[in-house]
Amino acid sequence: MPFKKQLITCTVLAALTPTLANAASTWNGEAELGVVSTTGNTETNTFNLNTKLENNREQWKHLFLFNTLHSNNGDVSTAERYVLIAKSDYKIDANSYAFGRFSFEDDRFSGFDYQVTETLGYGRSLIKDATFKLDVEGGPGMRQSKPDNGSSDNEAILYLAGNLKWDISKNAVFTEDLFTEIGEDITITKSVTGLKTQINGDLAMKVTFTAKHTSKVPVLKKKVDTETAISLVYSF
Repeated sequence: MPFKKQLITCTVLAALTPTLANAASTWNGEAELGVVSTTGNTETNTFNLNTKLENNREQWKHLFLFNTLHSNNGDVSTAERYVLIAKSDYKIDANSYAFGRFSFEDDRFSGFDYQVTETLGYGRSLIKDATFKLDVEGGPGMRQSKPDNGSSDNEAILYLAGNLKWDISKNAVFTEDLFTEIGEDITITKSVTGLKTQINGDLAMKVTFTAKHTSKVPVLKKKVDTETAISLVYSF
């Protein structure tokens, strides 16, 4: 476990170093705390915390996402997950960009000790107006996976993703984030559907439904996990 904590810390610091040096950059973010109802490998009600930090410069956009999920039944832990995503986009023109993406997931109830991916690719804005945005992206990468009771595996993947944002009204936003990592041994597909409604000022309420499918899982584990969450979101 100490190795994983060091990996997360080093990754964040390495990614933040160049952006902190640029005083002209702008920052914004969100902190989200909610209650989650899960099915699949974890069936319980629990709490989750999501944080999002975004840095924008003239040619670059850096995105950092961190998610943690915990649940305890008495003295017994029934859910524990840590997810870190770091992504950098380099603007090529008004509608296209090159990107690099790193993700780390440690879910002790998934049957995997950890799953790590690194991807480089190309993205494009298919629709971009005042109320509706749709981006698609893809590229090659690598994934390292280690089952709880097995040896680590390193395989090439093809990463494909789509991100939709629709401002339904002045106070309501619908989002859909979908990605798939296609590997020779394992294909992972994840969808996150969200609806955020502004309450007052920087405070909002958000409802999300997350579904994740893993084509090949350890014995006695399920291929599909779902989460339904209601959260309070603070924007800064």
